[in-house]
Amino acid sequence: MGGGEPTERKSTGSHGLPLLHTRALMRRTPANRVFAVVYLCVILALLYHHFIALLHSASIVSFLILLADAVLAFMWVTTLAFRMCPTERQIFIEHLEHYAKESNYPGLDVFICTADPYKEPPIDVVNTALSVMAYDYPTEKLSVYVSDDGGSQLTLFAFMEAARFASHWLPYCKKNKIVERCPKAYFASNPSWFPETDQIKSMYERMRDRVENVVKRGSISHHYIPNQREIEALSRWTDEFTPQNHPPVIQVLIECGKDKDITGHGMPNLVYISREKRMDSPHHFKAGALNVLLRVSATMTNAPVILTLDSDMYSNDPQTPLRVLCYLLDPSMDPKLGYVQFPQIFHGINKSDIYGGELRHVFQVQMSGMDGLAGPQHVGSGGFFRRKIFFGGPSETPEMNQDQLTNKSIRSNVALAMAHHVAGCNFENQTKWGTKMGFRYGSLVEDLYTSHQLQCEGWKSINCKPKRPAFLGNSPLNLHELLNQTTRWSVGLLEIAFCKYSPIIYGVRSINLLSGLGFAYYAFWPFWSIPLTIYAFLPQLALLNSASIFPRVSDPWFFIYVFLFLGAYGQDNLEFILSGGTTVRWWNNQRMWMMRGLSSFSFGWIEYFLKSIGISTFGFKVTSKVVQEEQSKRYKQGIFEFGVASPLFLPLTTAAIINLASFLRGIALVLKQGRVEDLLLQMLLAGFGMVNCWPIYEAMVLRTDEGKLPVKITLISIVLAWALYRLLASSMAF
Repeated sequence: MGGGEPTERKSTGSHGLPLLHTRALMRRTPANRVFAVVYLCVILALLYHHFIALLHSASIVSFLILLADAVLAFMWVTTLAFRMCPTERQIFIEHLEHYAKESNYPGLDVFICTADPYKEPPIDVVNTALSVMAYDYPTEKLSVYVSDDGGSQLTLFAFMEAARFASHWLPYCKKNKIVERCPKAYFASNPSWFPETDQIKSMYERMRDRVENVVKRGSISHHYIPNQREIEALSRWTDEFTPQNHPPVIQVLIECGKDKDITGHGMPNLVYISREKRMDSPHHFKAGALNVLLRVSATMTNAPVILTLDSDMYSNDPQTPLRVLCYLLDPSMDPKLGYVQFPQIFHGINKSDIYGGELRHVFQVQMSGMDGLAGPQHVGSGGFFRRKIFFGGPSETPEMNQDQLTNKSIRSNVALAMAHHVAGCNFENQTKWGTKMGFRYGSLVEDLYTSHQLQCEGWKSINCKPKRPAFLGNSPLNLHELLNQTTRWSVGLLEIAFCKYSPIIYGVRSINLLSGLGFAYYAFWPFWSIPLTIYAFLPQLALLNSASIFPRVSDPWFFIYVFLFLGAYGQDNLEFILSGGTTVRWWNNQRMWMMRGLSSFSFGWIEYFLKSIGISTFGFKVTSKVVQEEQSKRYKQGIFEFGVASPLFLPLTTAAIINLASFLRGIALVLKQGRVEDLLLQMLLAGFGMVNCWPIYEAMVLRTDEGKLPVKITLISIVLAWALYRLLASSMAF
């Protein structure tokens, strides 16, 4: 288990002060490098073997096998970025007092994005906001901005309620030194009881019930609105106001220095923003919303540090900003440090993580690997940025100069007028916003695209991975939602892979070889669909036709295949276990990776192609955070949720049928003809596929609940399997 331990420690820095942090390579790094050399040699030998076979036979089968293994080889090469310099860090918050007083801490603007009150419940967004408003950080330095891209008065109402509750919740947390400062998580954790706990809990439950009732009804009762200012704010929602066509709405709910909590102390600024939307103006999805937050916050508080959060990613550690300051305030740090990234950690995942939702490889393994290079990518949430990195040069309006501090009231007419101006949908016209300034436009995965371009410009990043997760969020608990989410990612990733800033060319040249490969690994994720689809169908269809396409057991090349398979899976499993995972979760993770490859990545290619030729069938779909009670019960029991007749399931069910049929055919050939030696690899592949497809077989024939696979999908899959069998049998002359 020594693979994750740092190799060195120091107590003081060159400046004589106690260290704020340490950094060291993981102990498994030398073994990674040696294995990489050996594995690469074997890969090259196999590709040479395929190439010679193709020259001799020139068959489509030989070409497809070569194509599959070439893509696998390329993707493996990109993973070297995570294995050559994996890094561990440790920070020492207790030493921060030697570097700065609280009064000298930089200001922090927190951006929280939400887009649909019916898919992202406003009460969850409220919990996220309250958790960061309660940070152990100087109140006058902290501001929270909520972007409502759905333009819903329901969300604004929820934050009006949150502003009232905050005046009780914030002093309660600080007085009693509460660590769990998300109200929902706190009251669900059987907390220690204080004299005022019952009262606070009752207040929270009343607030929650009011917000949920309003969302359920779709309208706000007049008796829920206690004052004229709130009535005026909500009156902006007229009959002409729609989510895609409305003026900007900016409402200051709490102003620090003006609004006090119940103990008379100030509270952090809390601002609601819904940017202007017009049907004839592009809005650039989340990247556009974040850029409006950048501009509006610049006119109001202009803090030099920015935190971006998803709507459900609440703070789990009130000292998280102090951990970031251990890097930002260290005089020995590289001045090009642009952001500190925390991994996304998810709560509510069942014991075996049947959908691979924790993405442990991405957040626990690969980010540590990138940390040893120029730094990890931004992952959409949990990133602390220096504001100045989003401005390629002098800001285009004096009010948004990143070096200018704002002293005026954020409720002043001047501040609000400028804020509304920069939130307009025409403000970015003829500017560098989205190209050289702010979050970058051009991909649905703006986090990867922006962080890649920032690193190409010379900025660096750091992976901060404390023992107590800094943030906790929700992962999709529904298979269809998860596949839809991955399809959306796939379109955005392909947009990066084939743009002029492609990591494999521009990134390698502008950052360094390994960092470029690391970003390329993500940009080329959808390419996994090529080998996974070929190996899920081609060997099995050949087996159905009694044809052998792999080396015999007595052939030395047979052991090359075995080594490459076991080597890749063994290393993958080892990294997963060393990062704190379990074998069961690893198995489910690799199964879901194959499901994503066959389904989401393949459909991502289709959507990307259609979008490229101007036939876009893909719209930005917010991943739903709402789970029905029965679905939740099945998920907790480890049962897959199919339920809907989605085309995303067709590749999975077709592969399941073909793998089952081919395995049975292989057994028949072994029993009748004794053909173990030449068919063993194909039977192993089909058997491996069958084991991974067990949840699909179960949903096809064994289940009667609402989450079973629709009969229509099963029937269509049988027809597709038969068509593939007949088509490939005739065209490839097995």
